[in-house]
Amino acid sequence: NYHRSDVYGLNLNMQYASDLGITSFGGEFRNEGILSSNLGRLMRQKSGNYDKWDNRSNISFFVEHNFVFDKLTLSVGGLYNYNTALADTLKANGFYPAINVSYRTNDAVSLYASWSKSTRMPTFTDLYYKAGKHRGFAGLTPEYSQSVEIGWRYKNSVLTANLNVFYTKGDNLIDWILNPLDGFYHAQNLASLGTYGAGWDATVNMHQWLGEQQPLQSIQIGYQYMSQKSDEARQNNPVSAYVFNYLRHKFTVGVQHRIVKNLSLSWNLRWQDRAGNYLKYITEIKEEQPTAYQPFGLVDVKANYALHNINIFVNANNIFNTTHVDFGNIPQPGFWLTGGMSYTLR
Repeated sequence: NYHRSDVYGLNLNMQYASDLGITSFGGEFRNEGILSSNLGRLMRQKSGNYDKWDNRSNISFFVEHNFVFDKLTLSVGGLYNYNTALADTLKANGFYPAINVSYRTNDAVSLYASWSKSTRMPTFTDLYYKAGKHRGFAGLTPEYSQSVEIGWRYKNSVLTANLNVFYTKGDNLIDWILNPLDGFYHAQNLASLGTYGAGWDATVNMHQWLGEQQPLQSIQIGYQYMSQKSDEARQNNPVSAYVFNYLRHKFTVGVQHRIVKNLSLSWNLRWQDRAGNYLKYITEIKEEQPTAYQPFGLVDVKANYALHNINIFVNANNIFNTTHVDFGNIPQPGFWLTGGMSYTLR
């Protein structure tokens, strides 16, 4: 396959401050073009290695205003978008509003909420790619989504914490789905999908809490949960390239501590459970079969030595040599060791 992509654009942003707050507005022009032996529409006359092409332009304008009332901050804005690839359809124009609000109950605690609408165009690969087990679809339409998030933040000299819940409704989401009848991944629009979840994280500054005489420097802990509501996924249990392979659970812990003067260690634990399926090659039968992702945990360690302007570090990743598949059907590396040095000019 031969491809040549040409992208150029121009954007202009301006800001104005007044007694009513801060107003931002601007616009962007972006042109995307491709010459290819695989992607695009057939050219009338072949040019070198290329016999296909496509081109589209995207024009957008935005305006946003931030109101600040003592402990309350309110941001209201919107984006108008036009794409020439959709010029003959009713979807060429679109308006995508957004609202963000934050309220500080005191110096340490704040509450926030947001709502927004957005869109995404299919890529040239999504539209045209045909090779191996993948089949693009030129009839793909843009995907649309609405997102809502509500959260709580806490911050002082010792503790930083965040808690949030969210929901996203997607329509016409673009994905590559394996068709078991022909064995090909087909690009397609998914009718409707709801994604919801919650997460929290906290960081404790141990030096601020217990003083610098003890070795612990900081501790981080976090967890995120996500789920989806989709009749298509529940009925068909598809092998998906993107949408259905989300992280259902992710738990992280990080600990930083001092060994001796100038030498410190960072320990990071990650445990995750991914939804969805991938094609796993079964050696005994010499075939690929849909296989559910398995949860796994990894531990990484980093040693760091700092002296004046010199910083020397060593990274030991996956120290227990855990066998795992994170995304797709490619096994991830086992234990691996890297190191380096940096020098800061002052």
